[in-house]
Amino acid sequence: MSTTWNVTQWTGMTMIASRTSKSLLFSSSLTILVGCDTITNWYATEMVQRNMDNMVLVEGGRFMMGNPGGWSVRKDTVPVHEVELDDFYIQKYEVTQEDFEIFVEASGHEIQARFYEDKRNDSPERFAPELPAPVSWHDAKAFCLWLGEQADRDVDLPTEAQWEYAAKSRGQTVRYATSDGSLHPGQNINEGSTLSRPGIDQELPNSPGTYPPNPLGLYDMSSNVGEWVNDYYSPDYYRSSERVNPEGPEAGKLVTVGPGIEEPERVMRGGHYQDLTGSTTVTRRQVPESSVPLNGGFRCAVNQLAPNGKD
Repeated sequence: MSTTWNVTQWTGMTMIASRTSKSLLFSSSLTILVGCDTITNWYATEMVQRNMDNMVLVEGGRFMMGNPGGWSVRKDTVPVHEVELDDFYIQKYEVTQEDFEIFVEASGHEIQARFYEDKRNDSPERFAPELPAPVSWHDAKAFCLWLGEQADRDVDLPTEAQWEYAAKSRGQTVRYATSDGSLHPGQNINEGSTLSRPGIDQELPNSPGTYPPNPLGLYDMSSNVGEWVNDYYSPDYYRSSERVNPEGPEAGKLVTVGPGIEEPERVMRGGHYQDLTGSTTVTRRQVPESSVPLNGGFRCAVNQLAPNGKD
């Protein structure tokens, strides 16, 4: 749903906006953090508005979560189990590097990823403004929570179950989250490498929205970048998952990430641009939560349709 907002006045560092069409997700004013200059405020407000307007309603329901057989070689994608979800919204596009940097500037957020600047210096082309933002789980979650604070909505990373349900267009039996559930490199998915196309290795992901969306209207949920979800990773979680609105295990396995440093792993979904055949709607990947995979990114979800604190 598209909404146009016109800035009508300033009150201190608070931007007051008037609505010119109906919006499900926004109240009639947005407050950007005190201490930002006028230009930063304008960009931040526009960014928040645009990201919220790009939320797609996913009507809840029941579906069979997991690998029905042959879709993934990973043992952590079984057993198939029934899950029931409430309604939620999810962003139609992956968050771009430009929008992530606007968030950092407007909020004063301190990057929590390990070796973030080193990776930016080594691979500056991967951090181009129009590409999906490669960030740690901590930084992705911080973006979504801040977005929710500005819009007065319960915004967070999607749960793993929400992500799969949306990628499958409300739980349909589709192997890939493309326009027709199959792979057509260069037509409905990027030109990244597949087992049947040796020697082809795409160096960068595409800008969000380059290829057609899945039937639910969501872009790039297969193959562009792996996407952080909220859940801790456990290889056998599917054997004990809650049936209604599962939120993942209470803790993740600790892994060593440096001398004397351990941290839990989180789940990434969606595969990535260098492994098309591994980009199914059921494939899971575990990554330490402060890592910055260059083939990773994220999108946010809205779990509460009314303003925070209201019914």
